Amino acid sequence: MLFCLLLLGAEAPAPEPGKTDLTWQFALTPNYSSGSYGTGGNTTIVYVPLSIQRLFKDGDIALVVPFVSVTGDGSVTLLSGVPNRRTTAGTALGPRVTQVGLGDLVLRGRYYALDQANWWPTVALIARLKIPTAQSGRGLGTGKPDEGFGIESSRTLGEKWVIFADAGFTFIGKPAGFNLRNQWSYDVGLGYYFTKALTLSVYYEEYRAVTQGNQNPQDVLISLNYDWSPRMSFNASTQLGLSDGAPDYALSAGISLKY
Repeated sequence: MLFCLLLLGAEAPAPEPGKTDLTWQFALTPNYSSGSYGTGGNTTIVYVPLSIQRLFKDGDIALVVPFVSVTGDGSVTLLSGVPNRRTTAGTALGPRVTQVGLGDLVLRGRYYALDQANWWPTVALIARLKIPTAQSGRGLGTGKPDEGFGIESSRTLGEKWVIFADAGFTFIGKPAGFNLRNQWSYDVGLGYYFTKALTLSVYYEEYRAVTQGNQNPQDVLISLNYDWSPRMSFNASTQLGLSDGAPDYALSAGISLKY
């Protein structure tokens, strides 16, 4: 979601005359999600990531430091902040408890390979590394690193519309006792500029289930992004699950500051 919002936000007004270029961005985007994920119980997750991002002319590098709270029976764990069911039907589960702590750090980089021109879209290449700082025994992560890569593309249509499509692949770390698969993902969407500062976007997402036999997480996400100024923007979103592998719903709101 953040990838798409940042692409849409690329049309933000330029810095004021006499001001230096903005090279740092700090974002805080709390997210609340709830769902059964195909299990007999319900899991609720509060995920609060702080993103520290260095902006360059042709890309950016970001470090995401998350705070996590997971309430459930241990059937769901987080992979780079995304909840995934890690057990199969019939597996014995533990009691319902709440676990709180530091999540997995995520380091990611993006390079803009192509700018929109003629019929070409804007294209960016993505690389990401999950650093396993979350405690796996408490259901806050797998305890293993993940490495991923991907591609993002977007294209404006006239002055009001933008279309986008992203795809990625993640090599999932394999903790002992769990047969987790590598994960592909993609999303497609459409955005509309009500004004130069206010954008609404709607898109469909799908991830490969990390455990064989589970249903792929599929959802629709609706988001708003508002550029209050060249330095400050706000975003809010709601996510509606379309499969047992996805949360029933999720809510998110955040702020980002540039310096």
